[in-house]
Amino acid sequence: MKAGKDFIGVGCGALIVNDKGETLLMKRAAKSKNEVGYWTKPGGTIEFGETVAEAIKREVKEELGIEVELTDFINYTDHIIAEEEQHWIAINYAARIIRGKPRIMEPEKAEEIRWFPLDELPDKISQTTIEPAEVYLDKHKGT
Repeated sequence: MKAGKDFIGVGCGALIVNDKGETLLMKRAAKSKNEVGYWTKPGGTIEFGETVAEAIKREVKEELGIEVELTDFINYTDHIIAEEEQHWIAINYAARIIRGKPRIMEPEKAEEIRWFPLDELPDKISQTTIEPAEVYLDKHKGT
């Protein structure tokens, strides 16, 4: 049985934001679970017995080699990918880097990383990234 295919998968991710109002996104590579070629925030599946916070920190460390501090719950996303017959619930947090310099740790899953201004995100972006980015921007207007 596969999460996201045979039953609803539960994932999570971090919208990593820097002092310039930019977010760090990854371009999904050929061996990603879904949405190959899309830009997305780092994250992944929550493992049994793991809290959401633990899962986000683990995934960010595995994918980018950095440690983050979660700063705020943003929202959750109903991520239904009809064309790939997948269904996920993604829990989204804002975060900031507290240690390390981002680099691609899993080249089979991410082919590029880049900082984007939150109000100038790329066109080909995952639903689990655009929704929390919009909520984050709305929440932090004028701050």
